Amino acid sequence: MSDVIGAQRLRILLRRIAGLTVDKSDLKRLSDLVGRKLNDLLVIGVRNASYNARDIVMEPDLPITLGLRKSLRLFRELEEEIELQPVLEHLTRYPPLELDLSDEVVQLLPDLVGALIFVAAQLMKTMEPNVVNPDTEMWERVEKAMDLTL
Repeated sequence: MSDVIGAQRLRILLRRIAGLTVDKSDLKRLSDLVGRKLNDLLVIGVRNASYNARDIVMEPDLPITLGLRKSLRLFRELEEEIELQPVLEHLTRYPPLELDLSDEVVQLLPDLVGALIFVAAQLMKTMEPNVVNPDTEMWERVEKAMDLTL
């Protein structure tokens, strides 16, 4: 079972983004949430590609909102690299997509993972500016917010 990003790297990233300290169960929860949201983006990308009569998912097919695009830019400014292979392995947990991803979309996947991590961490800080070690209730609120918006 693969996480979208290694535990130590995720801990460092969360500290850099929002000053969060997390335990092992938090890391699993975040990795699962990010993987699920990434898959959701790809599923809608498949739908949009089909509507556009394409047999491959291209970047414009992905439902990247202005807010997610901003988070993508802010993640890239951190100059953190997320490896592609664990992301691809994590996506095998979900049913296969009906269309292939373009090379451009495949190369974008690690940055999308970073942006989704960035969103989750910033949601926590928005909901509770002084949070350092998020509790179960905080994780549930973040999951609900991301499910409602992504």
